[in-house]
Amino acid sequence: MSREKKVLFLQGNEACAEGAIAAGVNFFAGYPITPSTEIAEVLSKRLPENGGVFIQMEDELASMGAVVGASLAGAKAMLATSGPGFTLIQENLGYAAMVEAPCVIVNVQRGGPSSGIPTMPSQSDVMQARWGNNGDKAIIALAPSSVSEMFFLTIQCVNYAEKYRVPTILLADAVIGHMREKVAIPGYETIERVIRKKPMSEQKDYLPYRGEESGVPLMASLGDGYRHYITGCVHDETGKVVLQDPTIAATLIRRLHEKIENNVTDIVQYEADIEDDTEILVVAYGSVARSAKEAIGAARKMGLKAGLFRPITIWPFAEEPFLEAIKNVRVVIVPEMNRGQYFVEISRAIASLKNFVKVVSLPELGSVLISPDSILKEIRKEAETCQK
Repeated sequence: MSREKKVLFLQGNEACAEGAIAAGVNFFAGYPITPSTEIAEVLSKRLPENGGVFIQMEDELASMGAVVGASLAGAKAMLATSGPGFTLIQENLGYAAMVEAPCVIVNVQRGGPSSGIPTMPSQSDVMQARWGNNGDKAIIALAPSSVSEMFFLTIQCVNYAEKYRVPTILLADAVIGHMREKVAIPGYETIERVIRKKPMSEQKDYLPYRGEESGVPLMASLGDGYRHYITGCVHDETGKVVLQDPTIAATLIRRLHEKIENNVTDIVQYEADIEDDTEILVVAYGSVARSAKEAIGAARKMGLKAGLFRPITIWPFAEEPFLEAIKNVRVVIVPEMNRGQYFVEISRAIASLKNFVKVVSLPELGSVLISPDSILKEIRKEAETCQK
């Protein structure tokens, strides 16, 4: 593809692969799995064309290990998977978080548990994206709701990974991964590419795990001449394993969180379509947000006071913007293709309020996209309750 500005008709997975190239990804390790396979297929051709490396591993566990190794060696590294594969990467995803190896994981969600329904969409990995591996760590996860966002949010994931030395997740689903839409792809020279910050000090002065002002350590790549430890165990600023000092452990884990929490204004993205008199707010993300927008449009034509809050950054949760959005709201409806995973997070945030806001879960467990009619029906039902 030329680096000139173009308008293309792309599948979501194809747009994700092109976004990876535009962001400067130069290493991909993966294993074919529906419904994400097209990402690997496109990158198997596009990466060698652009001086990168594509490797098919024996499984997803090994794929994540290869991605972490490539990242530590200086590559912008990525993999794409779904359901069972996302489960297999969790151990090495936790390792990536602990050693602060920037990398991107694309999860094109499908129905589960286990092998589930490989060809149908779901949003059942939302909590797994946040809490899937052992221990306590922060994560960044973005949820696209269009093919265009598959392109641009892939770039954003790469940039966040490089900027904050953290694994980032593009939490898509089979609807967005397989649908086709027009995508306006800008010239690559106009696209921001974040490059991880490297140390400029002498070897003896380099502290590979000392958080700078932002909380993010400078990162020397393997081969740069900086000798240091890399371990998944609790370590001090030099990388040396320290297992018996609770102060060092607490300092490390706290910093892993705070480098994300202290930068939420940079990381958190959302869409809000809310009017001053909105009484019923629909919170929807990913492909379900498309149905929600249509339902809200229909509801407003009926004179119902409905609005939308769409988290684009799923993790960390956009708590302050959300609480601001519901200050006059009476009911929050959370439609999602699971049994109410983000509903739990919404309920947790609302519990901090002094005023009562009703929270309604609208789950879809059959691995089909929730229809606008289903959401509109719930809006009408809650509107009738509000009038009583």
